[in-house]
Parts: sequence; structure tokens; C-alpha cells
Amino acid sequence: MKKWYGSFFAGVMLLAAITGCGQSSNPASGGGKGSSELTVYTALEDDQLKAYVGAFNKAHPEIKLNIVRDSTGVIIAKLIAEKDNPQADVVWGTAATELLGAEKQKVLEGYSPKGIERIVPEFKDSKDPAHWVGIDAFETAFVVNTKELEKHNLPVPQSYADLIKPEYKGMIVMPNPSSSGTGFFTVFAWLQLQGDTEAWSYMDKLHENIALYTHSGSKPAKMAASGEYPIGISFGYRGITEKKKGAPLEVVFPKEGAGWDVEANALVKKSQIKPEAKVFLDWAISDEAMKEYNKNFAIITLQDAAGGIPEGYTKEPKSQLIKNDLNQAAEDRAKILAEWDKRYSTKSEPKQ
Repeated sequence: MKKWYGSFFAGVMLLAAITGCGQSSNPASGGGKGSSELTVYTALEDDQLKAYVGAFNKAHPEIKLNIVRDSTGVIIAKLIAEKDNPQADVVWGTAATELLGAEKQKVLEGYSPKGIERIVPEFKDSKDPAHWVGIDAFETAFVVNTKELEKHNLPVPQSYADLIKPEYKGMIVMPNPSSSGTGFFTVFAWLQLQGDTEAWSYMDKLHENIALYTHSGSKPAKMAASGEYPIGISFGYRGITEKKKGAPLEVVFPKEGAGWDVEANALVKKSQIKPEAKVFLDWAISDEAMKEYNKNFAIITLQDAAGGIPEGYTKEPKSQLIKNDLNQAAEDRAKILAEWDKRYSTKSEPKQ
């Protein structure tokens, strides 16, 4: 992990010095008359944060949240770069596999929030106290523009195997796993499903059909929605929201099983931990918070939380997930990314 973190984080923090890493104190920040403040690092989507923060403000008007939102990679880079002078109090909604990497750098403090026993075991840290606790899971999906495929008289792909058929050459975009959590857990899914040799052979064939690797997990869904490319490998939530906006899309969860990761929370290690940080983490897995997450994600991490089949899914969402080993994903990440970059990075979009 050290080699990958060293090169990646150095680049990220250099960019931070010049541009502020693109971070923003999100307008969702709130708690107007707060007698205390928390700095919250998050990778949650902008279009979700306003409602989530509003729910927290209603429950705890005495605490002001200063929200700093960025991509998962930048959030983790900041945590590690700030290790000797931590700025954040908590991390909220950041990929568990990346938090596991942060844990190795000793930037997280163990804390088991109230109600942790209600969280599905595979969606939380097995240690006691826990160093991360999941709130929802997001999964691989194909976001397919049906009108664009109709122009070529092509069927909607239903499986990973379909994506390597020659008729889809130049029609597919997917996230670069070095910069996108969605890209990484999709690649890791192929490795788990097929084994190393077959998976890399599969990715060689898929590469022939790829038009572009993006640096965002949601961008392929948006590109498919606009018709720029017919097929985007993305994640379910973004495909479904683009379809709700009226785009001619079909959201497909691959029949072999969808790769996935967990959006998770953690307490930042620092010399003086504010009691309010633990109050926040308790609330962040409460019934009230889970109801908000469930408005966006079909899979939340509470035991027995499943209701009816959410819009956009054809069957119970958890049944579509592959068996996944998040600890192994974190352990193998640097090796996987080095191999992927060596083979395929020539088709990545320029970094901005």
C-alpha cells in the first residue's frame, strides 16, 4: 500500500496546494446556532447531502457541521497528509475499502457507535471497537441508452460476457479504477469471479471495446444518458437517477453478479476527540439517518431492512451482489492498480 499511497497522495496534495483539491464547504453545511462544530469529510453525492445534513440539524441543532466534500481518493489523501495535524473530526460516506487503507496509516480511531449491533456483519469492521461502519452499499450496473443501441440494431447487454462481443467495439465507457471506487470494485469483482488469469484476459478483450476510461464513477452513466456513448459501466444509483430525469436508459445489473463497496463512516484519530463526533456517528446509523439513505440507495446496512423491491430493480438488491472480501480488496489494491495502469491507462481521459 505504501508505494501507491506515496505517489498518489503526493500528487493529490500538490494539486491541493494549488487549487484546494476542488474541495468545497458544501452549502448543505448547517446548524446555525451551533454551540459546537464538527468538520466532516465526505464523498457523499452533492444531491444527497442537503437532505442528510438537514435531518441531522433537526435532530441536533446544537451542533454545526462544516462539510468538506470531495472524491474518495482525495478525502483519504487529505486524512493521511494531515495525520500529524488532523483537520477533520469524522469521515462520512466514504468507500470502506479506502478507509481500510487509511486505517493502515493509523489515522482512524476505533469507535463502535450506538446501534452497531444492528448492522449486517459484512457491512462493518469486525474489530471491537470498529474502525469503520457502513451505511449503504453501491453496486456495478450497466447504464444503457436504448435509443442509441436501436440505431445500431443491437441488444442491451445483460452480462459481463456480453460486453466483450465485437459488436460493441468503441461503444463502452467505464471508470478508471485508479481514480474511481466504482471502477475498482468492478475490476475486483472480475478478479474474484474469474480468477487472475481469466480476469486479465477478459479485461484485455473488454479494452478493445472501451472508448474511454473516466475519472468519475458517475460520469459513464451521464455520458450514456446524453447519448455520447451507448453503454456506461457505472453504479446503480446514478443510472436510476438519470433514468428518472427522462433519459432513454435501461439499468442492467449483470447476471454474473454485481461488484460492490460500502459507503462508511469513521472517527478521525486526534489528540482531543470531541464528544460531538461520537454523537454524530451514533446518529449516522440511526433509524432517521437510514431512512434518508434508503431514499437514494436500495441497499442499506441495517439487519432486516429490506422492504419492497425499489424502483429500478428487478429483484431483491442484495441478491444481485457477488460475495466480496473488502479486506482482500484493500490488501490487493496497489498490485491490481499497477497492473491495470500498465495495460490500459492509454485510453484514460486527461486528468483535469
